[in-house]
Amino acid sequence: MKKEAIYHVPESRYSFAYGEHELHIRLRAAKDDLDDVTLIYAVKYDWLTARKTVRMQKSFTDDLFDYYTAVLNVPDTRIGYVFYLKSGGEAYYYSEEGLTVGYDHKKSYYNFFQYPYINAADLHRKVDWCGEAVFYQIFVDRFSCGDTEKDRTYINKSWGEIPDPKSFYGGDLKGITQKLAYLEGLGVNALYLTPVFTSPSNHKYDTVDYFHVDKMFGSDEDLKELVGKAHERGMKVVLDAVFNHCSMLCAQFQDVLQRGRASRYYDWFLIRGDKPDPEEGNYECFAACRYMPKWNTNNEEVQAFLIGVALHWMRECGVDGWRLDVADEVSHDFWRRFRKAVKAENAQAILIGESWHDAAAWLRGDEFDGIMNYSFTKACIDFFATKTRDVQSFCDRLNELLMRNTDQVNEMMLNLLDSHDTERFLTLAGERKDALVLALAVLFFFPGMPCICYGTEIGMIGEYEPDSRRTFDWDARDELLTRTVRSLARLKREKIGGAAKIFVQGRLLCIERENVALVVNSTEETLTFAGQSCYHVIGARSYAVIDKEGSL
Repeated sequence: MKKEAIYHVPESRYSFAYGEHELHIRLRAAKDDLDDVTLIYAVKYDWLTARKTVRMQKSFTDDLFDYYTAVLNVPDTRIGYVFYLKSGGEAYYYSEEGLTVGYDHKKSYYNFFQYPYINAADLHRKVDWCGEAVFYQIFVDRFSCGDTEKDRTYINKSWGEIPDPKSFYGGDLKGITQKLAYLEGLGVNALYLTPVFTSPSNHKYDTVDYFHVDKMFGSDEDLKELVGKAHERGMKVVLDAVFNHCSMLCAQFQDVLQRGRASRYYDWFLIRGDKPDPEEGNYECFAACRYMPKWNTNNEEVQAFLIGVALHWMRECGVDGWRLDVADEVSHDFWRRFRKAVKAENAQAILIGESWHDAAAWLRGDEFDGIMNYSFTKACIDFFATKTRDVQSFCDRLNELLMRNTDQVNEMMLNLLDSHDTERFLTLAGERKDALVLALAVLFFFPGMPCICYGTEIGMIGEYEPDSRRTFDWDARDELLTRTVRSLARLKREKIGGAAKIFVQGRLLCIERENVALVVNSTEETLTFAGQSCYHVIGARSYAVIDKEGSL
């Protein structure tokens, strides 16, 4: 037995409450090392008289480890537990004292693992609608121009021209509202909009006024109309919250520029010296962008101000959640306070953090619901687009990603192939549409919420931003990609759900969900998949969807 690989931590991704009477217990072991894993458990006060056992199932495997899982339904949630492991001729108990040949149950209260109590207030509850959510990300300036009467003097590019960092095309909220029928027909039921509040830039990540929609995009009433019309179609609307930083033109920073330490807002920012100096750059900012000073989110007044922004738009327009920009650079204290306020206003509002890395520290149920899953993005790029991973490595990576977080977090991750901040997937794939089709299938079958970047369904291309932020071509059509998105969106709403099992059969990638499975053939050959009841022929560079009865 490879003892050094055995790993478990209580009240973590290895032991978590999924509901008020449901515990999920996980154990890590070296790959292909253990023959059997048994979980011994009981209400901790009844250990000597009421112990139970359950055989743990190997749920995931990656390149180094196997992960075993047991799901316990427990009316009394004060649970103690110990693992019993077998490998070859060896057998060990695994408790807080490590691996031991024997185990003294009479002294177990010293060293069993425990889940002391499931407190309802501590549960990371899943947002009900996320299981069927199909997101569509819109870069507002580039999607559709609907207001023909607005001031258009700011527009400096014709629709369809290649963008540069300072391009303005005239897309607006009315344009999105007018295209809701199109989006509904595509199968979309949730919108994620890049920032819409007052800002001098085309991207609006440098906010001047958080309490008004930018006039380039319309009015506050236009936002209210968009959300209302979307809700009539059963569509959710999530806005971009830029709470790490603001524009140097915002009123608070301007006051500090003029008054220095005498400004009531001096401590709202992180300044080194008596007054901020944009030339010297003696204040914290986003990246190296001195025109975007960083909020001091440790300041309680700043916290109250930004929370007030979120609650304002939830109350005024009924927005359904927030994508949180540069979320991992904002204080944990702020996000905990932010979550409590938002969830008190609407328990079904979703909070999606922007983090490009392992974000376990923010995903414990007291800050974000999920994140933009760029680790998933990179895995799909590596396998389908650039072909730097083989099928087994890709499978291992997907399994490892699922083991980073609890099950409810996995179900609330915003999974994507590209975004306004990346190269277009189709460009990375050398414009091979078959690669995009296969990646889309995995996107929809992988646990979480699939997010389509605007224009994917018509084959939009683009290098790193700003090139990836081209305008939507409403005259373009791509029957293959559009049909693929529509069919997968329908499957997501109707059939895809439950636990996932991801494995390789031969050279085929397989993702099994509760009622339906995906089989992906990324090779140049026709391959055969051996299902439970029959064989299925899978053509080269194609996928098949198989229901639990074995029907295609």
